[in-house]
Formats: sequence, C-alpha cells, structure tokens
Amino acid sequence: MALLITDECINCDVCEPECPNQAISMGEDFYQIDPARCTECVGHFDEPQCVQVCPVECIPVDPAHTESQETLWQKYQRLQKAGQPLSSAGEASTPPPAAV
Repeated sequence: MALLITDECINCDVCEPECPNQAISMGEDFYQIDPARCTECVGHFDEPQCVQVCPVECIPVDPAHTESQETLWQKYQRLQKAGQPLSSAGEASTPPPAAV
C-alpha cells in the first residue's frame, strides 16, 4: 500500500527529506505522496520514515493504492534499477519477510 498525507498536514517540512524514494513533494495546499514512488520504505527501513517523524500523525495508508509487501518490494527494485539513489541504510539484497 502506498501512504497518503491528509489535509491535517501542517506543512512542517519534516517528512519530505526523510523519504528515501523522493515520493513526497509539496502539493497545492499541503504535502503529497506519489503512490508510484511510495514503497512504505520497504527495501530501505522497517517502518515508513514519514510516519515516524510526522508530528500530527496525518499519514495513513492510502486505501486507493493497496499493495502487498511483495508488490512494494518489486516497486523498490524497479526504482533502484531506474537509478534511484540508495538510502543511507544501504541496499537490501533480499525481500523483507512476508507480513503475517
């Protein structure tokens, strides 16, 4: 699943630099997440970094973009092949464990 930023966003600017996929950008009124780039940090971190740093907890799962862990892993791999820079955590060589 991709994440989404709700209209509760206060434009605090802390989420954008945390995204390893550059999926977050300023929208017309508040930040937005590009579902084509959002992997929920699969391949980079154990948890979505934007959710971790958001002070108003306005970043839920986007019900319009439901994806399995495997699909998120495949998206991560496509982004890496397209030249997306790796996070400071380094490149993951194996897929994350399946959600139980």
